[in-house]
Amino acid sequence: MGPGTTVHVVARSDEVLEVEAKYAGLGAPPPAHLHPAQDEHFRVRSGAVGIHVGDRARVFAEGDKLEIPRGTAHRLWNDHEEPAVVRWRTMPARRTLDWFRELAALQSGQPLKDPASLLSEYRNVFRLAEA
Repeated sequence: MGPGTTVHVVARSDEVLEVEAKYAGLGAPPPAHLHPAQDEHFRVRSGAVGIHVGDRARVFAEGDKLEIPRGTAHRLWNDHEEPAVVRWRTMPARRTLDWFRELAALQSGQPLKDPASLLSEYRNVFRLAEA
């Protein structure tokens, strides 16, 4: 999650974490990453977002859906002027919500763990990847 992004939890169970993210306009792409043991399903509710999956780039607009299978490198962001809203499900949920909380703490400047130790601790839900 980058600056200007807010995430609201819609539903949470062991099987699925469903969130709605609001992306401010003109954001920068996050690093390419993958989820080794989780699948993701995205649906753009409003606006448009850029999505890179592997070496393919595409713009997804309101109503578009995308499935990202586990182990697939990807990144999603809003590089348009208008805000965008995306709802997505992560299956199974695992520790994804904890990961989001750690990222939010880092972005707010709270002195918690260093980013390298977080990447190691959450390796089962998030890994940096080459795009």
